[in-house]
Amino acid sequence: MIDLVNISIPNAAGYALLGYLVVFLGLVMLMAVIIIMGKVMHREPKAAPAAAAPAAAPAAAAPVVKAAPAPGSAGDFKLYNTDPRDAAMVMAIVADTLGKPLNELRFISIREVKEDEV
Repeated sequence: MIDLVNISIPNAAGYALLGYLVVFLGLVMLMAVIIIMGKVMHREPKAAPAAAAPAAAPAAAAPVVKAAPAPGSAGDFKLYNTDPRDAAMVMAIVADTLGKPLNELRFISIREVKEDEV
């Protein structure tokens, strides 16, 4: 039987090192699980082979050609009950907060939310 009241210094150091080792190994195993889960979650989907590509659209149906956005823009967006000046301020604030240039962001729509709608 172990006497925990009158324990010697070398035995106490051994128990402390054993405790540190158990905690450290637990942290290493947790780190390994997190790394494995990260790789599983961010795995790229496999590309379908070129032979399995869908058939081309019939020649009778002409494809709709959309006008290319102006250089440096990320396309157009819709404003719902919003002043264009306020929308420009919102976009500038979002770009500054994200630390990205405004032409790299894509805004789909901006809508003002009144307090009574929340």
